[in-house]
Amino acid sequence: MASNQTSEILHSAARLAVDEGLDWGGAKRRALRELGLPARTPLPDNLQMEDAVREHIALFHADTQPRELHLLRVLALEWMRRMQAFRPYLGGAVWWGTATRRSDVVIALFCDDPKSAEIELINQRVCYEPGRTVGLRGEPVDVLAVRVRSAQLNQDVTVQLLVYDLDDLRGALRADPRGRAPRGDIAAVQLLLEVGSASATLAP
Repeated sequence: MASNQTSEILHSAARLAVDEGLDWGGAKRRALRELGLPARTPLPDNLQMEDAVREHIALFHADTQPRELHLLRVLALEWMRRMQAFRPYLGGAVWWGTATRRSDVVIALFCDDPKSAEIELINQRVCYEPGRTVGLRGEPVDVLAVRVRSAQLNQDVTVQLLVYDLDDLRGALRADPRGRAPRGDIAAVQLLLEVGSASATLAP
């Protein structure tokens, strides 16, 4: 019974994450409500959620998702270069390869001065919305949300710039349970784009 229930939660949460752009935590909590389950029901972990999201994409978005992911990574790289002084690292769905056109671009910045990134946006005359979000260890961190127009996707995309202290950088790069880097720097994102372009060129 528990396994069937977990499967139901995962399928519902994956649909919400991919089709509505919810973050994974929010998708899992909303899945509980939609399934009529108690709020204290144990939630699947993020590795299970990742597998479910990839399965949902393969079943329902295989024809569109690769291009959307590529365009979001191009956009991410542009903003990482714009904010290069603040040691940008791409994370989230765009880094993991599970993003669709509804996904936000999530970039972590590691700053000597927490206000310096905000000042840089002002100097670049970029409109942004300040807020708070959940950080690396579940702590609240500042986030600067920028709405960016993507001509290729024909829509606005939210770029979330999460502002961390420089001392947080080492912990941010610890491998996940599957031994993978949880986020990547400019060089890593460039490599993803090069590999993706080569794959596309070689595809039949």
